[in-house]
Amino acid sequence: MSKSETRITKISTSPKVKGFTESCLVQIAGPNPGKRFVLSQREYTVGRDPECDIVVDLDNVSRRHARFTLRNNRVYVEDLGSTNGTFVEPKPGEIKEETELRPGDFVKVGGGLFKFLSGNDLESLYFEEIYRLTILDGLTQVSNKRYLMEFLEREMGRCHRYGRALSLLMFDIDHFKQINDTQGHLAGDQVLRDLAQTVRARIRKEECFARYGGEEFCVVLPESGPDKARTFAEKIRKMVEDHPFAFEGKPIPVTVSMGVADLTSDMTEPLQFVKVADANLYKAKKGGRNRVVG
Repeated sequence: MSKSETRITKISTSPKVKGFTESCLVQIAGPNPGKRFVLSQREYTVGRDPECDIVVDLDNVSRRHARFTLRNNRVYVEDLGSTNGTFVEPKPGEIKEETELRPGDFVKVGGGLFKFLSGNDLESLYFEEIYRLTILDGLTQVSNKRYLMEFLEREMGRCHRYGRALSLLMFDIDHFKQINDTQGHLAGDQVLRDLAQTVRARIRKEECFARYGGEEFCVVLPESGPDKARTFAEKIRKMVEDHPFAFEGKPIPVTVSMGVADLTSDMTEPLQFVKVADANLYKAKKGGRNRVVG
């Protein structure tokens, strides 16, 4: 079996649950983003073992990692003694006992992330989730690079046309590789998700916050002006520095370096804009990190 393969095997001997509200899992992150697993049997095991009902062939997934159980018109998940644990978000921390799922919950199984959907119109819910996958980053649930570039192209055209200000903030996590190497990739994933949600709370609806790739993020600020953009960048830098990041109870100090760029008349393509912000981010890194440059 390919290392990137995820599949589901139906258990023909297990009777379907009668009268059960339609439910499914949608893989958000892992080998097959967008793959749907309809929950119509009483029990499903998830793991790396080919005999599992839902196979997630990733190194940080245990052979038998977790189990989903359908009971009394509800869906529950429990960890099966896995090495890296099972997490249900937005609940905090690793689950220690069987946990009931609510529509919209995320279930993290090693490097695999599933979203639980349940309702009378499951087909519509599923296709809505597929659309979200095209514009959202699976891990952090903020806008992805594709949406960012489309947003930049649209806003650059508008701001050029009407003579409006437009600023771009680009930042990444200082020494992120060290976090992964010393705390593990699950801790790194937790830091990325926590940072994304922390920053997103400060983003207005007319702005764009996106994961550019890896540990890099961007914020697009239409009509804020250079001074306000730099003030906002410094607030984000300080907010991240002061935030109590942690994984499994262990604190993880996190800081970010940030580059700021302003739209100029000669910038006609989004990549030109990004290149200037990225160059200033590089200067922030070279200048000692945990600072704003631009």
